[in-house]
Order: sequence, then C-alpha cells, then structure tokens
Amino acid sequence: MSEAILANEIFHDEEKAVKYLESVRWPSGPTCPHCGGSDKVYRIKQNKEKKIRHGLLKCGLCQKQFTVKVGTLFESSHIPLHKWLMATHLLISSKKGISSHQLHRMLGITYKSAWFMAHRIREALKDPEFTNKLGGGGKFVEVDETYWGNTNKKRPGARGYAHKEKIFSLVERDGEVRSFHVPHVTGKTLKPIIREQIEEDTHIITDDMGAYKGLDKEFDNHSVVCHSQNEYVRGPIYTNTIENYFSILKRGLVGVYQHVGPQHLKRYIGEFDFRYNFQKITDAERRDIALQGIEGKRLTYRGTH
Repeated sequence: MSEAILANEIFHDEEKAVKYLESVRWPSGPTCPHCGGSDKVYRIKQNKEKKIRHGLLKCGLCQKQFTVKVGTLFESSHIPLHKWLMATHLLISSKKGISSHQLHRMLGITYKSAWFMAHRIREALKDPEFTNKLGGGGKFVEVDETYWGNTNKKRPGARGYAHKEKIFSLVERDGEVRSFHVPHVTGKTLKPIIREQIEEDTHIITDDMGAYKGLDKEFDNHSVVCHSQNEYVRGPIYTNTIENYFSILKRGLVGVYQHVGPQHLKRYIGEFDFRYNFQKITDAERRDIALQGIEGKRLTYRGTH
C-alpha cells in the first residue's frame, strides 16, 4: 500500500471524510434515515456562536436532524469518521488482514476500540443473503472443508478433527467464494448448503470424503479427486483453487489474527471472502463497496459475542 493513498485527506480531515461518505452512501443526494424522505432535506450551516456537527442535516418532512452516520455501523461512535475510513481501507486492502494491535497503533486509539472497530467493519463485509447461486452450465465449482483452532481440548492420543472448528467453502473458478462456519462435516450438514448455493447444471468437484457421495444424482456433473490415493490433478479435475484460498485464509488466521474465538470466526471468514471476491479491482473501489454495506449494520458490544 503506497504512502500516497494513506495521505488522502479523507483519512485526516473530518469534514472531507463526511463529504466523501455522503457521496458513497447517497450518490443521488441525502436521504433521511428516519422517514426516507429526500425532497426537503437541507444542511444546517456552521456558525460562530454554537458548534455544530460536521455534515448535520435536517429533514423538512419529519423535522428530525441527522448526519450520514445515522442508521449505519458508525452511528453513536465517538471515534472520528476519518479514522473509521482509514480503518476500513486498511482492513480491505491487507491481503491477510490487519491485527487490532496494528490498527490501535496506526490510528492512535485504544486496543479495545480498534478491536471493536474491526468487528463492526467485518459486519459490513458480510452478505447476509446471497441473491444468486454459484456455477451454472459449463462452470466448475470446487467444494472443500478445512479446520481451524479448537472447539475443546484434544484428548491425548485422539485422532481426526473433531476438536477443531470446521470451515466449509465453495469456490467458483474465476468467480466468487462463499464460506460457512459449520458444526460438523457430514452429508447432513454440507449437502443442504451445496443445494442452496450451487446451480443444478454445475460441474462440482470435491475430494473423496464420504459426505459428498450422491451429489452426482442432484447435479449434472460431480467429479472426485482421490486425495486418499495421492491424486491431485486429472485434467480440469482438481481442487487447487479452493486450496489456494484456504492457504491465504490460514496464513491470515495463524500469522495475523492468531486467536480467533468460535463466536467470531464467521466474521473473519466473511472478511477473507470479501477480499477474494473483489480482488480484481483497486483498493479504493473495494473500500467503496465495503462502505455501501454499512447501512443498518449497528453492532453493539453485546452483539460481538
């Protein structure tokens, strides 16, 4: 990340930060978050006698005041908006993520505030409802699972992955990734996600885990890479795309975040999904998309647990 980008005035000047967020949130002009009106919204001008918040607006329909932060994840925060914008940019432009300690040092705020900021931003990156399915005719979707951390202490001599958190991901080649924190890696748990997220005429590729048996009856094509027999590539049949994604995810979780509780894991994998899905655009464009997800994403301290 170049120094010139972080020198942008929106990261240091509160008035410019407010104007920038208004242009992203309201490209056609301010809209009242209280009543939804936009015809009679006007600005309350600054004066020398009374200090007025930057970007304070008033709706002539409902007579209520508001700023661009009202109704977003920034509402009621005492941290200046320009620091929120810098935190958002740092998070979405760092390939393997950025720790709360690093944000705390760079933004000049407490570690607790930096940790909470990062979780609020991750909340904006989540897509609560996927409007379209992955794959389709002639397309490949790779399906696989990986494991992270511990759900409980591993018994001495125990084998397998029952003691770890399970992450299940679907990656369309040259397309999107969608990841889920699941309780078990069984057909009963994974197949409903596959049916819900992937078009029936897709060519699905998995490893030879038993949970994936029977997919050939529900989808046009289901090819298996037999990892148990040391097979990894058979022409276009491979799971390298999803394994590369898991590699970046693990490097971020191990090297940057290190300690991720199970109650927060869904937000962290959502962060990595977001960066992967918008990897072919600039950091500034990715930041704008992230900021468009702030609407209605209030997150209280209690909501982080």
